[in-house]
Amino acid sequence: MITIRKAEDRGHADHGWLNTFHTFSFADYFDPAHMGFRDLRVINQDRVRPGGGFPTHGHRDMEIVSYVLDGALQHQDSMGNGSVIRPGEVQRMSAGTGVMHSEYNSSKTELVHFLQIWILPEKRGLEPEYEQKMFNPQEKNGGLRLIVSRDGRDGSVRIHQDVDLYAGVFDAGQHASHRLRTGGHAWLQVARGKVLLNKQGLKEGDGAAIEAEPMIELTGQDKAEILLFDLR
Repeated sequence: MITIRKAEDRGHADHGWLNTFHTFSFADYFDPAHMGFRDLRVINQDRVRPGGGFPTHGHRDMEIVSYVLDGALQHQDSMGNGSVIRPGEVQRMSAGTGVMHSEYNSSKTELVHFLQIWILPEKRGLEPEYEQKMFNPQEKNGGLRLIVSRDGRDGSVRIHQDVDLYAGVFDAGQHASHRLRTGGHAWLQVARGKVLLNKQGLKEGDGAAIEAEPMIELTGQDKAEILLFDLR
């Protein structure tokens, strides 16, 4: 069964410096029917204007993944990490017992466009951690590249939860198939462009809850970028 979450049905806020869409309940947007999907709790599509950003704030007991689509996101945290995240890079921060951090658009002229993802950890009270990796764009072209996993296999970023996160980039007509793990639970998020998921059309901002489906088929309809969460 595939249940589509339309882009236009998401929560939305425009703060001037930040234009953000919430796939699931977040901040002032609350929808009891959309509190997350299994261990996936937050998918925010954020566009931050030059000079804008999130001042220092705290998190705990959450696995946070940032996936930059355009521009550059500057990160600073209480663990002593300071970095700039660019397209092709994936950042994972385990908030654990507590961490403070800030995120800003590091450009004076360009927007930064990124997906902020929160995943519930397998247990509370973990030691805070930080990891960031670059992935070759060619590895995502016309297929699915594992970018986050529990065991860090194939060079993926490690996460403290039983989830495999894949990224894929598709031109029109490019096709890929993926056999889901036992149980067949997954979430597909379209970061940009248009794709067919098992012959159902999805556009930028759309998401899809996938349940009891052993296999999924993806076909690009135009230049598209997607994230696929293969969940327990």
